[in-house]
Amino acid sequence: MTTQGFVASHAKDARFERGLRSFFEYRDLGIHEATQGRVAAHVIRAAGGAAFLSQPHLHRTAFQLVYVLKGWIEFEYEGQGVVRLEAGSCVYQPPGIRHQELGHSDNVELFEVVLPGDFKTEEVSSVNP
Repeated sequence: MTTQGFVASHAKDARFERGLRSFFEYRDLGIHEATQGRVAAHVIRAAGGAAFLSQPHLHRTAFQLVYVLKGWIEFEYEGQGVVRLEAGSCVYQPPGIRHQELGHSDNVELFEVVLPGDFKTEEVSSVNP
């Protein structure tokens, strides 16, 4: 048995910072460090006062899951069309799927898990190649 990498993240200690998208704030849950970069887990929420601008993109991942905690968010996915996710909705985004966020509620809050933790994001010309 090992305790190496054990981490507990508590709401009372939560710190949100701007990250990949300027219109979102990200709360790192400590999983990236605990797994030496193999996995990332975040709580993501809308950043007040930030202009929304989303470009079509894809992520170089092995696994990406998004679970909506509050509000709603809408995406267009390659081969799927428009998908609206609301509180309680979950989406698995297959590796390399092209997508673009179309909009979200002011109170949107998401839980995201991504492997690897140091994934790359690439802008693309459109959702449908």
